[in-house]
Amino acid sequence: MQIKKSFSMNSRTGRDLQRYNRGCRQVVGCIPYRSIKRDPSSCVQQGSSTPIDDLEFLLISSQKNPRMMFPKGGWEIDESLEEAASRETFEEAGVVGEVQVQEYLGTWSFKSKSQGTFHEGHMFPLRVTEELDDWPEKSVRRRLWVKFSEAREVCWHPWMKEALDVFASKMSKRKEGTQMYHFKENTVVCCS
Repeated sequence: MQIKKSFSMNSRTGRDLQRYNRGCRQVVGCIPYRSIKRDPSSCVQQGSSTPIDDLEFLLISSQKNPRMMFPKGGWEIDESLEEAASRETFEEAGVVGEVQVQEYLGTWSFKSKSQGTFHEGHMFPLRVTEELDDWPEKSVRRRLWVKFSEAREVCWHPWMKEALDVFASKMSKRKEGTQMYHFKENTVVCCS
């Protein structure tokens, strides 16, 4: 689901609109990804690689230190889960795209090291359709596009690594047969 909504260039702050579930702060995040650009005239045998090998993932640095993670933040009472996921990804990573609601990755419970409280984190994949030059948190975050294995290695939060593993598992289950595919600007086109 791509949210057709304009975003403010100012990040939302404060906890006034924050959602809680039995005392746990509700956060939502995305695993932003894109297809690796390939020569559109070449066909690739799907059997020669896994679908996850044909993707790059976007991680961002923490505001306070160089640790890398996927974008996430508070789910507020005036927005849907999908809208919050899209907004947080725009604010923190400066990308927009399609939040893949049908591919919901799950909910994880984790303890915030900075606040010492428990949070529930909801995660979605987000197929990036646009990478922006300017975004609200550009001055406090660094972006890094990497392959799956490096994303798994550098992501700081264990619960986010688990979400990435769920995404990879869903991608590998999609692999059927040995059809040929063209890779063309975030789109995979069958050419068999």
